[in-house]
This record gives sequence, structure tokens and C-alpha cells, in this order.
Amino acid sequence: MGYAGVESPDSETTHVFASREQAAERIAEQLARYRGQHPLVLAIPRGGVPMGRVVADALDGELDVVLVHKLGAPGNPEFAIGSVDESGKVVLSPAAHALHIDEDYVARESARQLERLHERRLRYGRAPVDARARLCIVVDDGVATGATLIAALRALRAQGPRRLIAAIGVAPAETVASLEKEVDELVCLAAPTVFYAVSQFFAEFAQVSDDEVIALLSQGAPG
Repeated sequence: MGYAGVESPDSETTHVFASREQAAERIAEQLARYRGQHPLVLAIPRGGVPMGRVVADALDGELDVVLVHKLGAPGNPEFAIGSVDESGKVVLSPAAHALHIDEDYVARESARQLERLHERRLRYGRAPVDARARLCIVVDDGVATGATLIAALRALRAQGPRRLIAAIGVAPAETVASLEKEVDELVCLAAPTVFYAVSQFFAEFAQVSDDEVIALLSQGAPG
């Protein structure tokens, strides 16, 4: 297991990256030794997909998405208490236990978000790529609690990849420690001491649409 982190900004106004694409180029540089091994690059939609495209192209790999969705807290849907993957497996964050979230609420929220995942898979028009025995690189622009990314990593680990790597732009130091336990290798470009949102570390951080995701996935797709 390895962890590559290159910056630890402590200013809440510091932009570490000009854009997602710049962050992806730096990730690709750190993973350059995997070029020629046809890695399966799995991006977390939607923000991770532009980065995944750059990494896949740089490493001569194959791009797909891994679909997971966060579970929002009661009355505060933007606050993640966990996540669910396409198989319906739920991963709860420590916050869910600290807030004593009701099991019935978790079941209802999980079912609602699972339906959204199935709708998104249909919208993207592609079945999941089999990760078994593949070199898998999971890419995202950044994470806060890491619950969504951990759910994605556990779903992939269950498929039996040859090697599982997570590659992200930025995450809080405590989240980095949690992610290290889930992968064979972790690349995190920045682990700031002051962290409010992933967007604060990117000078350009536009929303990514589903149409953009579909276009990026179609580039270099087989056939």
C-alpha cells in the first residue's frame, strides 16, 4: 500500500489546481509506470469524469464510471451520512452513528438513491465494465468525508481486481487515513489542514453535466 501526497496547503483561499484537467495530468504523471498495462480507469460522476478521461488517455487505459450516491442526512440532504452502490450495498459514515440516524430512514434514503443510480446507468447507455483481475484506478476530483469513494472502492474490491488504486485531487488528512485502508495504492495530490469544500482548491470548478459525461465516455470507447 502506498500514499503519494504532494501538497498540504493550510490557507483557506489557496487554489492548488487551475482545473480538474490540470489535477488529472499530475495524477497521470504519478501513475505513469502503469502505462502499457491497459488499466481500467473508473471515474466517480460527475466531477471525476473529466479527470478520468485525461488519466485514461495518458495511460492508454479504458474509461468507465463507477456509480455510487451519497445518502443525505434528514433535513440536510447535502450532508452525507453514507452512500450506496449499484448493488444496493450501503456504507455509513461515522456521522450517521454519531447522529443516531434511524434505520428506517437509512433504508428509505438508500432505496431512493439506488433508483437514481439505476436511472443514471440507463442514461449513460452502458453496462458496467467487469473489474475482475484488472488494474483499476478510481478517479475523483476530491472528497470530504470519503464515504462515497469508500463505497465505490468496496464495490470494486468485491469483484476481485488485480490491483486497486484510488487517485484524487484533494482530501482532508483524516479522510486520507481512512482511504489508505481501502486500497493497494493511494494518490492524493493535496491534504489540506483547512478544508471546507473540494471547490475551494480549484480555480476553475464548473458543474459537469450528464451530456458532458456521455461525451467523455464515448471518446475512445470500443467500437
